[in-house]
Parts: sequence; C-alpha cells; structure tokens
Amino acid sequence: MALIGRLFAIFFGFLAACFVAGAVIVYALLFPEMDMQSLEIDSGAVNLILGFGFVLLSGFALLPALIAVLVTEAFSIRHILAYAVAGGVAGLLCYLAFIPFDTVTMTFEGIIRRHLEVMVGSGILGGVVYWMIAGRNAGAWRTASVPAQRPS
Repeated sequence: MALIGRLFAIFFGFLAACFVAGAVIVYALLFPEMDMQSLEIDSGAVNLILGFGFVLLSGFALLPALIAVLVTEAFSIRHILAYAVAGGVAGLLCYLAFIPFDTVTMTFEGIIRRHLEVMVGSGILGGVVYWMIAGRNAGAWRTASVPAQRPS
C-alpha cells in the first residue's frame, strides 16, 4: 500500500517539476520580448507557449527523470544536491535533443549558450521542486512498519 502512495507522490512531483521548469523556460524566453513600460504580453500567446512548453518538456524530460527517480528510490538518495544535479542533467539532455548532431565531426551544431543555460537552470529548479514534493522521502516505502507490541 505504501508503494501505491509513493507512486502517486512521484507522479505529482514530476508534474509539478515539469510545470515549474516550463514556466522558467517560458519566462526566460519571453522576458526579452516584454515591453517593460506597460508589461503587456498577449495572454493567448502565453497560454499557447505554456501549454506547448509543458507538453514538450514533460515528454522530453520523462526518460532522464525516470532514470533519476529509479536510481534515487533504489539507493534511498534523499539529498537535495543529487536532485538538483539530476535535474540539471535532464535539462541538458532535453536541450541537446533539440540540437542537430553532426556525425562526421561528432559535435553538436548551433548550440546557443543562453538557451543552454536556461534549460539547465530550469532543470535544476525542477529537480529541487521534485525533491520538495517526493524526493525527501525516497526509498521510505521499503521500510517495514513495525506493529505495536501489546504489553504483557
């Protein structure tokens, strides 16, 4: 029964982490386009970008996040730094998934440093959000609860 509750916590933590990371990405990409005097942005465009950003980020981040969750649950890793590093690596892998790879020179073509920094930073923040929701209790479902002893 504890495992089922843990799976719900993992699922909710992943969704919240993807939402926060997607919001960071959208804000970082829209910030240069904002009119700072009036702070007006078309709300339809923001809703569209948030929706697509959330779907793309959660789809591309699912495999690296699943690997991180399996490792942290298997070894009961509960340190916030581990989740921040895993989130940063997931953000890096998500960014590199969008960049063309040249197999002749074995390099990525067209890496933009600012976009890379935004993706890694959003992954780190997503990892911290996941830790706050589900990572603090990683592996706790495996500990057997000891039944209370009746006094004799």
